[in-house]
Amino acid sequence: MTAPRPTGVPILRLGDVLVTGLLNELDDTSALAFTAELTERIAADGARGVLIDISRLEIIDSFVARTLTELTTMARLLGARVIVAGMRPAVAITLVELGLRLTGVETALNAEQGLTALGWQRMPHPPGPPGEGRP
Repeated sequence: MTAPRPTGVPILRLGDVLVTGLLNELDDTSALAFTAELTERIAADGARGVLIDISRLEIIDSFVARTLTELTTMARLLGARVIVAGMRPAVAITLVELGLRLTGVETALNAEQGLTALGWQRMPHPPGPPGEGRP
C-alpha cells in the first residue's frame, strides 16, 4: 500500500488529538487525498480525537460535505472522534438549503470549543511574573 499524496493541508498533533484546518476550498482530488492522509495519520498516531477547523471556508460543495461525513465515519472506525469547528453561518444555511446533511458529524462553534469537547485543555500559567522557569 502506498502512502497518500501530501495535500499541503497541515495536520498537527496535540497529545492524542490531531488538529487540521481547511484553509482553501478543496477540489475533489484534493479532498480525497486529504481524507486518505488524515485517516493514515489517525491510525499511525493512535489519535483519539480530530479537530477540523473550517472557519476559513466561505463555501462547501456537496462533494466536500460528503467527504467530511465519510471521513468522520472512517475516523470513528479507527477509534477517533471528529469535530468540525468554525462553520460560518452562510455555509450552514447553504448546506440546509441544498438539503445536504452532515450526518454523524459533530460541530463546534470554534476551534477552542472543539478542542475542549475532545478533552484537550490548555495548562493555565501559574500566577507571577514571567521568568524563573516560566514562559
